[in-house]
Amino acid sequence: MRRTAVIAASLSLAIIQSAHAQTDLSAYADADGYLDVQKLTCAQLAGTWQGDADLLTAWYSGWYNGLARKHYLDIKKSRQAEHEVIQHCKAHPDQPLSRRSF
Repeated sequence: MRRTAVIAASLSLAIIQSAHAQTDLSAYADADGYLDVQKLTCAQLAGTWQGDADLLTAWYSGWYNGLARKHYLDIKKSRQAEHEVIQHCKAHPDQPLSRRSF
């Protein structure tokens, strides 16, 4: 019985800690709601919700593909690239996000 209580407490603590670890990207926006993507750090990307990370990586992808005049999207490659960027950012949290291209 005691073992079950310890396991339940450990799981509850892990869930609470993971919930607090994620921050909305809007927390880094200015008073008008604009996000300066050049000021974001890897820690901020790695510590946000998956939906916010998806939004930001889609924006970066559109930016760079627009500059290259590419008008197509490879969904599988985009998801893989996003995963690689997030893994890189978890390993290098102090690095500015703008140094890592999507």
